[in-house]
Amino acid sequence: MDFDQPPVVRVEAGPEREQLVPGEWPMTIPAVAQVIEQGLELSDGVTFLVGENGSGKSTIVEAVAMAYGLNPEGGSRNSRHSTRASESLLGSVLHLQRGLGSARWGFFLRAETMHGWYTYMEENSRDLPTPPRDEPRFHELSHGESFLAVLRQRFDSPGFYCLDEPEAALSFMSTMGLIATLDEVVRDGGQVLCATHSPVLAAMPGATILEVGDWGLRETTWEDLELVRHWRSYLDDPRRYLRHILD
Repeated sequence: MDFDQPPVVRVEAGPEREQLVPGEWPMTIPAVAQVIEQGLELSDGVTFLVGENGSGKSTIVEAVAMAYGLNPEGGSRNSRHSTRASESLLGSVLHLQRGLGSARWGFFLRAETMHGWYTYMEENSRDLPTPPRDEPRFHELSHGESFLAVLRQRFDSPGFYCLDEPEAALSFMSTMGLIATLDEVVRDGGQVLCATHSPVLAAMPGATILEVGDWGLRETTWEDLELVRHWRSYLDDPRRYLRHILD
């Protein structure tokens, strides 16, 4: 028996799936419907969900984070802040097959709600077993600096890490730093599930890439991503794109 498994081996729908109504959101999203019907195997290391806005990648990452016990607005298992509940029922429907002998620590970094988590951290006790004494006041940092501080403080042990479009706050070089951090997480035995629009981030060596779209979820390579093809064409000649949207 393999006792060296990742924190999450498989995602699948439980009997609570009856709460989801066919023809109503989020079941109208092909990727969500596929996860409900077929489940989702998660590889060791890093898995990227890449797709357009509305394709369902963030909905899936949020739901898996919730099923793991993480706060839907970001943070660890101990974070319990909420500003406005907007999550779908998907998180209460999904069941996770946990890895044997894996760590139970986890963290959800969600770009759009991190400012709420910063406030929570300032107003409440820290969510680490042994909080670092030199932890910064995140609100006093720039958007990118605060993200990098979170990466340094929270992504430093084996566990399950969910990220929703972390590149939103990061420059090119900071995104490269994120790749280095994720590599360290994997080397320490951690596992990552990340929704992204970034061709830079998705190029991380050894990562599993699932392209999300009208077809649902399909495994692909970085070179075959539609996102990569568009960025290559745009950087080669921006005018080919801009002439269609500008007078």
